[in-house]
Amino acid sequence: MQLISVNIGTEQPLDNGKTTGTSGIFKLPTTESIRITRDGIVNDIIMDKQNHGGVDQALYVYGSPDYAWWSTELGRELLPGIFGENLTISDLESAALNIGDRLRVGEALIEVTSPRIPCATLAARMGDPKFVKRFRFAERPGVYCRVIETGSVRAGDAVSLEPYHGETITVIELMRLFYQRDADEAALLRMLAAPIAIRARVDTEERLAKVRAKASNVFLNRQGAKVAK
Repeated sequence: MQLISVNIGTEQPLDNGKTTGTSGIFKLPTTESIRITRDGIVNDIIMDKQNHGGVDQALYVYGSPDYAWWSTELGRELLPGIFGENLTISDLESAALNIGDRLRVGEALIEVTSPRIPCATLAARMGDPKFVKRFRFAERPGVYCRVIETGSVRAGDAVSLEPYHGETITVIELMRLFYQRDADEAALLRMLAAPIAIRARVDTEERLAKVRAKASNVFLNRQGAKVAK
């Protein structure tokens, strides 16, 4: 694999149909050598820090096979950076990756933590209010990554995959389970066993607590019914 493009965001106006503000989703390729820190790419703009960025989602990565699929689907050429990714990589299909897989990119080493869950910002960037649903069901999410080793990267750098060997879950399974809000305890525990991003972990722990509370209430109600008899 090869690093096709390094893309840096700039603050630009964005109207997502609900609110009007600015976003850093507009990213442009650079030919310069760029430094990757624990927080991501130096000088990359992130406006919505409540939902984006942070050490567990320091970088967003998208691959050329997914780009090719979308170009066919949308009937137009899509240039690197249009999905808001920091790194565009050849021969990388995001759905096939596992949480915990690592990518050696130039001097940097990054680790897959979660799929992208589409939002209104992406829909506005693509100029299609229905794009959130299209992106979800296309199941080509790209991946967020944490930075394990910092370093410099540049378009043209070699990229290698270091598979994760611990207990984990595939990127696409994690994406599906995000939308499956009635997932059972076993599925949620499987998510938590993987090195997922902190935002996904907090959400999953809250869901697990609700599942256990519901199961406990069902058990107590059954016990109460037995005693009443």
